[in-house]
Amino acid sequence: MSVGQFVFMLHSHLPYYRKAGMWPFGEENLYECMAETYIPLLNAISELYDEGIKAKLTVGITPILAEQLNDEHLKHGFVEYLDSRIAKVSKDLERYPDEKVPHSQHLKYLAKYYFDWFTNIKDCFINKYGMDLIAAFKKYQDLGCIEITTSGATHGFSPLLATDANLNAQFKVGSDTTKRLFGKKACGCWLPECAYRQGYEYVGKDGQKHWRPAIEVTLQNNDIEYFFTESHVIEGGNSIGNRRVIGVYGNIEYIPLPERPATGYDTYSAYWLPDAQVAVMGRNERAGYQVWSAADGYPGDGCFREFHRKDANSGMHYWRITSSKTDLGDKMLYDPVLALNKINENSDHYTTLIYHMLNDYKKATGKEGLVMVSFDTELFGHWWFEGVEFIKQVIKKFNTYIPEVERMTAGEYVHSHPPKEAIQIPESSWGQGGHFYVWNNHLTEWMWPIIHACEKRMSAIADKYSEIPEDKLLHRALNQLARENLLLQSSDWPFLITTWQAKDYATDRFREHVERFEKIADMIEAGSIDDSALKEIESIDNCFPVIDYRVYQSIEEGVIPQQSAKLAPLYN
Repeated sequence: MSVGQFVFMLHSHLPYYRKAGMWPFGEENLYECMAETYIPLLNAISELYDEGIKAKLTVGITPILAEQLNDEHLKHGFVEYLDSRIAKVSKDLERYPDEKVPHSQHLKYLAKYYFDWFTNIKDCFINKYGMDLIAAFKKYQDLGCIEITTSGATHGFSPLLATDANLNAQFKVGSDTTKRLFGKKACGCWLPECAYRQGYEYVGKDGQKHWRPAIEVTLQNNDIEYFFTESHVIEGGNSIGNRRVIGVYGNIEYIPLPERPATGYDTYSAYWLPDAQVAVMGRNERAGYQVWSAADGYPGDGCFREFHRKDANSGMHYWRITSSKTDLGDKMLYDPVLALNKINENSDHYTTLIYHMLNDYKKATGKEGLVMVSFDTELFGHWWFEGVEFIKQVIKKFNTYIPEVERMTAGEYVHSHPPKEAIQIPESSWGQGGHFYVWNNHLTEWMWPIIHACEKRMSAIADKYSEIPEDKLLHRALNQLARENLLLQSSDWPFLITTWQAKDYATDRFREHVERFEKIADMIEAGSIDDSALKEIESIDNCFPVIDYRVYQSIEEGVIPQQSAKLAPLYN
């Protein structure tokens, strides 16, 4: 007898790195995640299927990441990356054991471990998956093992976009890209940064009141049926981030919002949104925190591989966390067998935890509930090296020992358990404090007028060419202009600036896309397009190859009656 449903959602996203640097920021970031996360995840899904178990994972792959996984330049770059890692660890095999180095016999063992690991990843990429990870994900989608969800095309921060035409373009291009690459329309999506806003009234330049539809209206217009949000958005209270950090966040002073009153709702079911037939499901805080928290969750255990310490010669991770209080230089050597034993223990604990949560909920309410957990895919494998094995064991143990927990993809859950209530959720995000501050603060506020100006210029040009021009050069320029507009809107740029993870890199990337946008726009408006200059830009930013610039044509605003209204500012 079922005690309830469990949805395990993975959100996969990286910014556009193609031909934009290598290390420490650039293509190598993508290659690391391909090696440590995406291929191991596919291997786990494949191995489970061979054992007769469908993983039932919901795998979000943002359109801009999917385009990069599908790109020939990056595919071959990934093979070169793997070859370089194999060459470096081979030198470690030659220098160990070394009697002058403590524990060098164990270092030799670890070097062999990594040599075999990288060699296997390369073999899987070339021979098992034919250098085509998109086709591999599609295969397991078509077999019913996973459900693939979409997102905004370049992960643009939806609530802060100034026009509905640009908001629609993010999800229209995103949804079309997912369907083109995976052969199937995505039913669900990940709102970039989980960022949501309600509909609102504003006074337009004509002096009339207009209505700006809520985010879910744009989703419904693009056949998207559901999305995900944080627990505090559904339940009220305060975000986990608010409780963990107060004070300085990155290099800005972090100002938390006041705690919201409890709503009386919980995350044990999905809900309709009020303005469109789109469902929302909230992450279960307890079940999610147990996995993603490095401080209090599984990934922080001392047995697991230390991410931050690498061998000075080869760059291999030869050490384990040991303890959060241990200096990097004092870390103990990694033991893969010890780590695997700990994963076995963690997966036992997690499956039991989920079972008891659902069972307790059913006993208390008399009805079955949902536990939905969502994480960045890159947590598993890349950050938490053993994490993919954790996912595999959790799925296998549910299937073998706890069939009372129904594993479902998010779409399967929404279709089989449609929401019974509609709720209004507040302006929100996953960011510190649950609001927009991480993306819009005194370090990033200079970016938004530029983004808004590009939005309006893009639509003005698209409106001028309402029919595709016969001039093929002009047509190419219009489509490339649309690509640059999408790329400069990426939420990654303000995020990386705020957190100082890659402040200069993100600033340069944003300015580069703005400069390319303006250069192309100037050429179009002047009626003089430089073919060689356009080709150079196309050779770098070649994503969304079938984009239609007309997606940016202005959306007519609806004038509403002059009665009551809470007015919101219009971005100018």
